Amino acid sequence: MAQVLEFKLPDLGEGLTEAEIVRWLVAVGDVVAIDQPVVEVETAKAMVEVPCPYGGVVTARFGEEGTELPVGAPLLTVAVGAPADGGAAAGAAPETTRSSSGSGTDSASASASASADSAVSSEYSGNVLVGYGTAGPAARRRRIRPQSPAVANPTPNATAGSTPTARATAPAASSASARPAAADVAGPEGPVPVISPLVRKLARDRGLDLREVRGSGPEGLILRADVERALTAREAPVAAEAPVAPAASVPAGTPAASAGERIPLRGLRGAVADKLSRSRTEIPDATCWVDADATELMAARTAMNAAGGPKISLLALLARICAHALARFPELNATVDTAAREIVRLPSVHLGFAAQTPRGLVVPVVRDAGTRSAESLTEEFARLTETARQGALTPADLTGGTFTLNNYGVFGVDGSTPIINHPEAAMLGVGRIVPKPWVHQGELAVRQVVQLSLTFDHRVCDGGTAGGFLRYVADCVEQPAVLLRTV
Repeated sequence: MAQVLEFKLPDLGEGLTEAEIVRWLVAVGDVVAIDQPVVEVETAKAMVEVPCPYGGVVTARFGEEGTELPVGAPLLTVAVGAPADGGAAAGAAPETTRSSSGSGTDSASASASASADSAVSSEYSGNVLVGYGTAGPAARRRRIRPQSPAVANPTPNATAGSTPTARATAPAASSASARPAAADVAGPEGPVPVISPLVRKLARDRGLDLREVRGSGPEGLILRADVERALTAREAPVAAEAPVAPAASVPAGTPAASAGERIPLRGLRGAVADKLSRSRTEIPDATCWVDADATELMAARTAMNAAGGPKISLLALLARICAHALARFPELNATVDTAAREIVRLPSVHLGFAAQTPRGLVVPVVRDAGTRSAESLTEEFARLTETARQGALTPADLTGGTFTLNNYGVFGVDGSTPIINHPEAAMLGVGRIVPKPWVHQGELAVRQVVQLSLTFDHRVCDGGTAGGFLRYVADCVEQPAVLLRTV
């Protein structure tokens, strides 16, 4: 007999608590293989194809494209196992793993559970996302939930012979009907139905009691949008109680009529906004800058590429310079543990670099940049840049950086005061390299000049250290032979 199993949005790692559905890769009625990607989601850090650990027929999908779901929310249901009566299961009404018959003895329930495990074992891979751990079959992770009288008799699922629309809407209707009961269960003393630690922090920082918030997520789950609505209603009670005027009564040209387009801050854009805001809030940053003659650096790169072999990029040479400078000034390869009130100096240089993509600005990380050659750095920069443009970076590619190199000169600008990539302690900015009049060896000449800027966390060092680091970088740009010295 076929069994309908529910596949939930898995833990995508790196502390991610939600994801947005970008594109469904399967439709209701499609047959999926074990570990076949079924949906493409966008997290705060990357685009991810989510594979389904079950093999069978898709019976329902939860959420349209553009919908944001929390980790643990249902994604889809799959009918697995051999159909009863030689495949004539069209008129059967299979139970999902979430439903309970409410009848029979304990021994009968145990026998049914064992049968379900046996039926599913051949159609289950155990994988959720490669690299993010595995989980057992859903039938073996049975949870007994205390139910209030309002949900003691759940609505049976639609039969296999029902239309795809009916199958897709039946679980949603059941979930919606259970929300009031879930809110009742939470009660004054019960658990609060919220998963995301970001939601909890937002409510805590604004002094909002989550027990007063009614969740709009599956089974009454409280989402960030619910908390924001509650905060808005609390802070503007008069506006909330005032009658809403008809749209036709608003004169043209008023702020309400010309509010403009509203773009939600979510996904990658929302993550960038949160991180930059946190950096500005927590890090007392300062910026220093200097002009440098990059003529010799450009000549050295030309000579290296003319010697044959793989081409060396300018970004790779700048990365080598950064790694040498950080070895001399380890204060800037650090982070601040605010809870312990300690500066943590990091042993390895994991160099992030700013990359502009169709999805927005991302900062991939080159691991162990201090031990790589210019050729190895060039290859890694090229690989990560191409992966970023394809939207295929993993969370691991975007985390763990200790220092960031930002080449904003590619946009045709000379200088900037970049915002530090929290929780790092510094970022080196590089402007465009352009011919400018420059005093060289006592005479005025046209040289290739670049502006370098260093934004640093003033908690980890003072201006003397930051200035020394930037001056060493500028010296290496002006005289690349400095890199031949022993660090």
